[in-house]
Amino acid sequence: MTAKKKSKTTRSRAKAKTHRAATKRGHHKPANSNEPELSGRPVWQGQLRLSLVSCPVALYGATTRASDISFHLLNPDTNNRIRMVPTDPDTGPVERADLVKGYEISKNKYVVLSNEELEAVRLETTRTIEIERFVDETEIDRLYWNDPYYLVPNDDCSVEAYAVIREALSEAERIALGRVVMHTRERLVALEPRDRGIVVYTLRMGDEVISPKQAFADIPATRPDKEMIEIARKIISQREGAFEPSKFEDRYENALRDLIRRKQKGEKLVTAEPVEEDNVIDLMAALKKSLKQKGGRKSAG
Repeated sequence: MTAKKKSKTTRSRAKAKTHRAATKRGHHKPANSNEPELSGRPVWQGQLRLSLVSCPVALYGATTRASDISFHLLNPDTNNRIRMVPTDPDTGPVERADLVKGYEISKNKYVVLSNEELEAVRLETTRTIEIERFVDETEIDRLYWNDPYYLVPNDDCSVEAYAVIREALSEAERIALGRVVMHTRERLVALEPRDRGIVVYTLRMGDEVISPKQAFADIPATRPDKEMIEIARKIISQREGAFEPSKFEDRYENALRDLIRRKQKGEKLVTAEPVEEDNVIDLMAALKKSLKQKGGRKSAG
């Protein structure tokens, strides 16, 4: 067997193994289910390591945008979908495979980097999540929390080591911090034990978060009228309730779906009249009016 055939066979086996693991973990939902489903393909695979203990793991996105409506750009004369062709302003269209990466150091001046040069600076975190530190969850400002992922064992042999790390995190009641390279960027990650698994959150780096003091610096340090604050607190009390994600829907997405459905059926479309917005002049009157609407918007169903 040639090297090329061996490589192809190895990739096929790996793909089949990943597919079997995905099916085993229930990544495929029933056809009539409206629940978001876990992808059958991990966004990252590698090792989870705590000191000398390590195990193969896979990272899956905990959220999905699969139900979002997306549009294609069409030529209105032909209804053909537009192709985005890489184009050099001087020489015309170029093959995407021939393109190289460049970092702009000044106007129209670039440092060009080859794939080999970029590969040479690969970090160990490309294939390993090394747990470096343990912190209390309250120490992490919510401004730094980013995207959630599910971290799962990647084969049957890794379950025991995975369970040891998960249980140690659970009993310590701490969040583990580590690093991983995703989408060519090194990310700080937080690992949290949950149920039988581990949830991983990417965290923003220090140079990615703008200080609240900077953002709010121009807001005057004033103290509103005590009666107004008391009324506002009563309004808050009236509208308190449990967080139920299923009660909140994307009304814009629903309106888009309805628009598309009506156009499919050839219905005549009517443009809604714009809602006139009142400029609130008397803040006290507006607060009192809101207070009279007892619990009118307590749930967002």
